[in-house]
Amino acid sequence: MARNEALFAAISKGKRKDVEEIVKGILAQGGQAEDILMGSMIPAMRDIGEKFSRNEVYVPEMLIAARAMQSGLNLIEPILTKKGHKPLGRVCIGTVKGDLHDIGKNLVAMMLKGAGYEVMDVGVDCTVEKFQDAVTKGATVVLCSALLTTTMPYMKMIVDAFKGRPDVKVIIGGAPVTQQYAQEIGAAGYGSDANDAVKIVEKCLGIVA
Repeated sequence: MARNEALFAAISKGKRKDVEEIVKGILAQGGQAEDILMGSMIPAMRDIGEKFSRNEVYVPEMLIAARAMQSGLNLIEPILTKKGHKPLGRVCIGTVKGDLHDIGKNLVAMMLKGAGYEVMDVGVDCTVEKFQDAVTKGATVVLCSALLTTTMPYMKMIVDAFKGRPDVKVIIGGAPVTQQYAQEIGAAGYGSDANDAVKIVEKCLGIVA
C-alpha cells in the first residue's frame, strides 16, 4: 500500500485540520480506511517516535503529532469497525494508585493507538482492580505508569496480581522507573519512552514491526 506523503507530513507536523481534510479526500475518492491507517498513519507515528528516541523532537512535538493522528483515526475508526478490521492487540494503560500524573501515560496511549492497537485507558490513581477489570474485558498487555518514587512499589502489586496469568504481560514505565526495577519486580518489560513502550508491546505480543 502506497504511502500518502501529504498525510504522512501533516501528521508529522501536527497539522490536525490538514490531516482531517486529507483523510476525507482520500475516502471521498474511494480510498480504503485500512490503507490509510497501515500505509500512512502508522508509518508517520513510527517515524516521529524514532525521532523522539533520538532526541530530534521532544514531548510537545510528539503530542501534537499524536493528536493530529487521532483526528484522522476518528474518521476511519467507524469504517474499520464496520468492516471488522481487527487491531494488532488489545492493551490497557493507567497511572498507578496514588499517582495523578497523566502526560506520559496519554502520550504512550496515543502512540499505541497510532501503531494499530486498541487501547483501554483506565486513567490515573488506578487500583489493581481497575487493571484486572480491563483484562477481563480482553486486554492482554497491562501498561503501568508512575512519576513518583513513592508510588512505584504499587507496580509490584500489579505484577503480582497477574503472576498466575502467563497470557497477560505487565509493562512498566515512567520517569523514576528503570529496567533494573522492572526485573526486580518481575515485570514483562520496561519502556523508557513512548516509542520504546510500543516496541516492548510488539515484543510481548510477538509482533514484527
